Amino acid sequence: METEKKMQTQVELTDSDLSEQIKAVTKDSHVRAENTELMLAYQRGNVSLTQYKLLLCSLYEIYQALEEALDNNSNHPSVAPIYFPLELARLESVERDLEHFYGQDWREKIVVPAATKIYAHRLRQIGKDNPEYLVAHAYTRYLGDLSGGQVLGRITQKSLGLKGGEGLSFFSFPGVSSPNLFKQLYRSRMNSIELEEEERKGMLEEAVRAFELNIQVFDDLQKMVSVTERESELMHTTTRNRCTRHTSTHSKLADGEKLMARSFQIQTSLVNASPLFRMVLGICVALATVGMGIYAF
Repeated sequence: METEKKMQTQVELTDSDLSEQIKAVTKDSHVRAENTELMLAYQRGNVSLTQYKLLLCSLYEIYQALEEALDNNSNHPSVAPIYFPLELARLESVERDLEHFYGQDWREKIVVPAATKIYAHRLRQIGKDNPEYLVAHAYTRYLGDLSGGQVLGRITQKSLGLKGGEGLSFFSFPGVSSPNLFKQLYRSRMNSIELEEEERKGMLEEAVRAFELNIQVFDDLQKMVSVTERESELMHTTTRNRCTRHTSTHSKLADGEKLMARSFQIQTSLVNASPLFRMVLGICVALATVGMGIYAF
């Protein structure tokens, strides 16, 4: 298995801190995550509204499952040391952002890819069966968001032209005054967790799995973005074509009205012509009437 190959990079699992071990076994996955199309868009400073809105939808599903599992296992010996709901919880922040973009009925409008549902299912599963594995997911998600939150928030704000902090609550951690100091505290709490060797191996494997699940979510989101943007472009093209046809039809109708008006003017001019012209016209009409009578007979 790919996970087992990555695990072979650890010669002695007990020789270093848990946070450093997770960093080591997820190094390759971390690079791959940074090179997904969604993350590259952030690195280029060119994030679309569609990308951000769909990302928020998936983050809602992920954090709903993660924070529910953490809350349910807050007294577990492996979870308690890294349980910081006041400082780190993201669910309410994501909900505010979703309401900003989708309105009060946002729950009826959000859509997520299959990879997001798989991720959320995994979080709920380990919350019941292996609560200690939640540490790997919490570390991957929270410290990742905390580390890049400020930068990604500024990129999103600039790319989308958002004013103030509207729609950017996810990137804000008001309960953390110093991200660097807090990360140090979080890592020290992680490293204090007592684990048997097999438990540690399982947690490191779960850390790799956490990155892989995030990569799958990013890839699926980008596919959804491509489909959504193509549909939007098709809709705009159809609308433009309809407007063009409407303008062309309106122009033809206007030309017809002008022609009718000109014909009416000519008829009026004939009626107002000289007495001699009216007399000749009358004779022609009479002859035509006689001819029709003879034909009928």
